[in-house]
Amino acid sequence: MSQDRNITRRGLLKRAAGITTGAIAFPYIVPSTSLGRAESVAPSDRIAIGCIGAGGQGTGNTKAFLNNPAARMVAVCDVAEARRQIVKDLIDKHYGDKGCAAYGDFRDLLARQDIDAVVIATQDHWHALIAVAAARAGKDMYCEKPLGVAVAEGQAIRDAVGRYGRVFQTGTQQRSDRKFRFACELARNGYVGKIQTVKVAAPGPRYKRKYPKPPGAEPVPAGFDYEMYVGPAPMKPYNGGRWAWPDWYLIWDYCAGFIVNWGVHHLDIANWGCPAVGNEPSEIECKGSYRNDGLTDNINDWQAEFTYASGLRMTHTNTDNPNKQGCRFEGDKGWIHVNRQGIWTEPASLLKVKIKPNETSLGDSTSHHANFLDCIRSRRDPIAPVEAGHKASYLGLVPEIACRLQRKLKWNPAKEQFADDREANQMLTRPMRSPWHL
Repeated sequence: MSQDRNITRRGLLKRAAGITTGAIAFPYIVPSTSLGRAESVAPSDRIAIGCIGAGGQGTGNTKAFLNNPAARMVAVCDVAEARRQIVKDLIDKHYGDKGCAAYGDFRDLLARQDIDAVVIATQDHWHALIAVAAARAGKDMYCEKPLGVAVAEGQAIRDAVGRYGRVFQTGTQQRSDRKFRFACELARNGYVGKIQTVKVAAPGPRYKRKYPKPPGAEPVPAGFDYEMYVGPAPMKPYNGGRWAWPDWYLIWDYCAGFIVNWGVHHLDIANWGCPAVGNEPSEIECKGSYRNDGLTDNINDWQAEFTYASGLRMTHTNTDNPNKQGCRFEGDKGWIHVNRQGIWTEPASLLKVKIKPNETSLGDSTSHHANFLDCIRSRRDPIAPVEAGHKASYLGLVPEIACRLQRKLKWNPAKEQFADDREANQMLTRPMRSPWHL
C-alpha cells in the first residue's frame, strides 16, 4: 500500500466514522461484502497489518490474514529473534518477496504510519500496554483474550478504543462459530423460558508444566530480549519455564490463570446469551486452590458462584468440577449446552428452530478475521467488540479475587467496583514495573 493511497483511504474511513446522521456513502465505495474476493480489493488498497507476538496464536492469526486477500501482512514483532524470523519467512514466502519487516520492540512497529491494524498475541500481561499504545497510534486491533491481567487493564483498553475511535476485535473466536451464536440466540429469544441458571466450565488442573528443568535461574538464550519479555511484570531470574507454553499461563506474573485465560471463552458466551450475568449486580463466592511448585503459582482449580437479586445464578468451575466444559443455559422450559464439540438441547426439537426475522439475531460472522477486516472498512463494531471482551475478562478476574480473599464479594457492574471492600478494589489494578505504565 503506497503512503499516498493509505492517507486517502484513512481520510475516507475517518469521514465515514464521523457521520452520525443521513446515509453513509463509504461502504458503497468499497462494499464490505467484497472483502473475500481478491479481484475486489486492489493490492495498493489492502489493509496493512502488523503482528505483535509471534508464538502459536500470533502465527495462527497471521496465517488467517495471509489467506484473506483484503489484508496484507507487512510486519512482525517478537522479543525472540528466532520466532519473529520464522513468521517473517512465512509471510515473505506467501507473497513471494522480502517485504515483511521484523522488530524486537512493538513501539517501532506502531510508529509506522503505513500500518492500519495490528494483531496483539503476546502474553496477557502485555495486552493493555500494547493495545492502549496502538489506539493512540491510530491502529485498529485484533487482540487476543483476556484483556489483561487486571480489571483496570480492560477498562484502559475499552476507554482508549472509544477515545481514539478504533475498531477492536477480541480474539474470542467462538462468536464466529454458528453453534455458539445459535445457542445464544435460542437463550436470548426465550426458547428455554426464563433463564434461571448459567453453568460455565473451562480446563483447569489438566494443564501441567511441560518445561522439563527445575525452576532455578538459567542463562538467557541468545536472541531473546528477556527484559522486554518481562516488561511491566516483576523482574525474576530467567528460567525457560517462564517462557514455555503452557507454563507461562500458570504463572501469576504473566497471566491470571485458566479461570480467566480459558474461562473467558465460555464466560463470553454466557454473557452473550444471558446479558444479565454481566449487567446486573451480583454476590460472588469462589473456592479453589493455588499452584506452588517454585515456578507456577496461579489458580489451579475453582468453584465460583454468582448470585443475582433477580434469582439468576451463574456457576463457573474448572472442567468436571462439577460443570461440564462449555456453557449451559438452564431455563424453566428446557436447557441448552454448547461447547466446541457440539450443541445439545432439551427439548431436542430446539436444534431445528429457525430464528425469525422479528427475533434477536446476533450476527452472521463465519470468520473472526474476515469480520474484523469488514469492520475496519465499515467502522462498525465487530462480532466481539471491546466491551464484550472486557466483560468476559472480568467475569473471570473477579471470582479469582474472591478466591484469593476467601470471602464473599459484592460486585457492582455499573461502577465496575466491589461494594464496601477497599482491599478487594485494590486488587482490580496490578502494579507495573517502572518505567511501564498505562
